[in-house]
Amino acid sequence: MTHTSPTVVTGAVRTITGPSRRARWAAHTAALLAVPSGLWRIGLALGFPLGYTEQGHRDMVGSTGWGPVYLIGLSLLTEAAAMLTLGLVQRWGEVVPRWIPLIGGRTVPPLVAVVPAWIGVAVLAVLWTPFLLWWVVPHDGMTAAGHTLVGFLYLPLVAWAPLLAAVTISYQRRRRLPVSHDTLHVTHAIGSAGLQSSPARNG
Repeated sequence: MTHTSPTVVTGAVRTITGPSRRARWAAHTAALLAVPSGLWRIGLALGFPLGYTEQGHRDMVGSTGWGPVYLIGLSLLTEAAAMLTLGLVQRWGEVVPRWIPLIGGRTVPPLVAVVPAWIGVAVLAVLWTPFLLWWVVPHDGMTAAGHTLVGFLYLPLVAWAPLLAAVTISYQRRRRLPVSHDTLHVTHAIGSAGLQSSPARNG
C-alpha cells in the first residue's frame, strides 16, 4: 500500500507532501532496470554461455575463480546502486532510520541526497547511453543471436539516467531546493542524448 507522507517541518528543511505517483513509478522502475543484465552476468558466472561462443565465454569469465566473483559482485553492486533511487521517494531519504547509531532520527540534509544523485545522473548517462549503438558495433566472441539478445538486456539501462533525474527533481521540489530551468532542459535532453563513443565490452 502506498502512503503519502504528511507535511513535516524540521529545522530549515520543510517537506510539503509525499512524492507523487509519477515519482514513485519512476523510482521503482529505475530500481529494476539493472535486473535483466545482472541476471545475465550471473548466468555467465555460473558457466552458461548465454550468447557467447565457447571461446568467447572463456575469454569473458577467465580461467580463475575471480572472473565469476567479479561478474556476480558487479551485478549485486549495480542493483544495490539502482535500489538507492528508492531513497528519493521513501521516508529514509528524508529522515535517517532510528536503528542507525548516533544519527538515527535526524533529518537528512537535502544536499546529501541531491548532490550524489546528480553526480549519478551524469555518470549513468555517460556509461549507458552508448548502448543505444550496441547493435551497430561488432562484438567478437558472441553469436549473432546472442549479440542481438544481450543488446536488449542492456537497453533498459539507457533509461536509468533520465528516470533518476526526474526523481531527483521531484525530491528537490519536495525538499524546497531550487530547480533551475537549465536543469530541466538537461533532464529532457538526457533521454535523447546521442553520445559518440561506442559501447564498451560487457563485464
